[in-house]
Amino acid sequence: MASTTADALATPLVRLTDLTLGYRRHPAVHHLSGGFREGSLTAVVGPNGAGKSTLLKAIVGALRPLDGRVTLHGLTAADIAYLPQQAEIERDFPIDVLDTVLLGHWRRVGLFRSIGPALTRQAGEALAAVGLSGFGRRPIAALSAGQFQRVLFARLLLQDARLILLDEPFTAIDARTTADLIEVVRRWHGERRTVVAVLHDLEQVRSHFPDTLLLAREPIAWGRTADALAPANLVRARAMAEGWDDEAAPCRRSAS
Repeated sequence: MASTTADALATPLVRLTDLTLGYRRHPAVHHLSGGFREGSLTAVVGPNGAGKSTLLKAIVGALRPLDGRVTLHGLTAADIAYLPQQAEIERDFPIDVLDTVLLGHWRRVGLFRSIGPALTRQAGEALAAVGLSGFGRRPIAALSAGQFQRVLFARLLLQDARLILLDEPFTAIDARTTADLIEVVRRWHGERRTVVAVLHDLEQVRSHFPDTLLLAREPIAWGRTADALAPANLVRARAMAEGWDDEAAPCRRSAS
């Protein structure tokens, strides 16, 4: 694997060991090894279908590996926050903005504990932090894509997680919202939280993400962003994507 640095493997909060992932035994990620160290800010990039979203689902425990393993060091479920793509989130449910944000408390307080003034105040502060003061009683179905993404980031703020996984968090939202939410990500990084984000905009990655994992189902490069996104690595990723065979034989599990 090109451009792997010692930093990417040192004291990982999340370690990936010869990880192979897929659906119906057809691999989407092949033989990925490395780690996300505590306090790191990493972009996961690559062609469409490269396995980026699949990787996040494996880390959060929603997808079982075909082979290899994901090891979480010192993390519980309450320590992990996962934001899927907006297309995977149901917005027709009749719930307002404030109640959506308050769901960020549920792993720590439980679904059936009443929400008191202190927790409600925290939700209001989270909405203010993402630029949505006064939006609490609006139905989420009435929001724009950018406003709804701000709501989801406010909910993440309440989760207070050590590991934050973001799947295409800036896709199909306006430039101002993107800039504001990038500032939230930078705040998390400054607080030494570990953030892993699937992204498509390489200039955005170069400007704001110190580390990058470049995937094309197989790892192409993992390390400092300038090295991982070197032209030769991008060319290799494109070439591998053009050669993908989606009708390949299913992957066999190892004996272990």
